[in-house]
Amino acid sequence: MSEFRSGFVCFVGRPNTGKSTLTNALVGQKVAITSNRPQTTRHTIRGIVHREDFQIILVDTPGLHRPRTLLGQRLNDLVKDTYSEVDVIGLCIPADERIGPGDRWIYQQIRAVAPRTTLIAVVTKIDKVPKDRVAEQLMAVSELLGPDAEIVPVSATANEQLDVLTDVLVSKLPEGPAYYPDGELTDEPEEVLMAELIREAALEGVRDELPHSLAVVIEEVEERPGRDADNPLIDVHAILYVERDSQKGIVIGKGGARLREVGTAARTQIEKLLGTKVYLELRVKIAKNWQRDPKQLGRLGF
Repeated sequence: MSEFRSGFVCFVGRPNTGKSTLTNALVGQKVAITSNRPQTTRHTIRGIVHREDFQIILVDTPGLHRPRTLLGQRLNDLVKDTYSEVDVIGLCIPADERIGPGDRWIYQQIRAVAPRTTLIAVVTKIDKVPKDRVAEQLMAVSELLGPDAEIVPVSATANEQLDVLTDVLVSKLPEGPAYYPDGELTDEPEEVLMAELIREAALEGVRDELPHSLAVVIEEVEERPGRDADNPLIDVHAILYVERDSQKGIVIGKGGARLREVGTAARTQIEKLLGTKVYLELRVKIAKNWQRDPKQLGRLGF
């Protein structure tokens, strides 16, 4: 019988290279929030891939970027700590965009802070370009990482080559016991996941001025008293913090329409997460310049 393998893997790359989508596809359930905006992932969310002979724990980090605020600096520090603690780093480079300075910078950062961590390259979104373009990208990635680098082309949305990627990741993990009981998909507290789902719904389709300025805090989660045991209802009260009046207007929308849409979309996802009916109450508050204020950063969970 082959030995059980287990370990920690993180996917890194420029914003919008498909890291969170890949995490979700490998785990088989939505654990990381997916958005086409830089810096949408704020917390280290782990997805867990279980099989009979291995366990991969996927650590989802905020994207590395050149920081402009205290929040940005704290997020970068978090990423660098993660790099040196995992067993494998998967550098995600999309097939549909040429390698640029951002990819090179991230590769240099990884090698500077985690020179001994096993690095593989994952060429994502191969369903978006013709085969010859994929081949060109594989050559370009090989030039960036060196001739000995292991490179796996995948498409998370089309479910292509995910089993190949899983096999490669497992082969790089040490032998060891399972870290989590079978059936657990993430070790993040449910409140953190709920806040992330609300944040994702609020970011959907809004203008560029919002993403970094939005934080979500779950104030209260309680079971509605007096409900039938077969038909429970969970009350969730959350606050969306923005930095300016104008942003508050964007989140709420005309006559509150946008906030209602956000509530409906987030509630659907939270009900899936909790497996029960949910009443979701959202309020929007202003916390001026919270990204630059250490006290407010602490209060909002950073």
